Amino acid sequence: MSDVIRSYRDLRVWQKAMDLAEAVYKATEHFPDGERFGMTSQMRRAAVSVPANIAEGFGRESSGVFVQFLRTSQGSLKELETHCLLAKRVDLLEKPVADELLCRADDIGRMLGGLIRRVAERSRNTNDGQRITSDSAPEARDD
Repeated sequence: MSDVIRSYRDLRVWQKAMDLAEAVYKATEHFPDGERFGMTSQMRRAAVSVPANIAEGFGRESSGVFVQFLRTSQGSLKELETHCLLAKRVDLLEKPVADELLCRADDIGRMLGGLIRRVAERSRNTNDGQRITSDSAPEARDD
């Protein structure tokens, strides 16, 4: 049985989203200077938004609000995927790098979907005022 999470940092989806954001920073490191305020900035902001929204939603201590922020993370993930696809099409990212980022994003997207379903279900089954507590928080296994 998995441990109950005490912090957003215990969520595997947050950990993997942080790894993805780091990978995006490294992948965009060598983009042309002309892309610093374009594709580089857009990809990095979308990548950072994924774990940041997971953390912010968890910090609100309301299951309903947490789900809202998780959905925002999903949107940022789709934005990042689109930037990766375009960067590959215009030869800013090599195919293997883009494919690896997209594979990671797909994995995180599935994890977010599962977490959203579990948090929403627990929210419906509890009468704790929708507040996230150590008893009602999702388990660390969030895939």
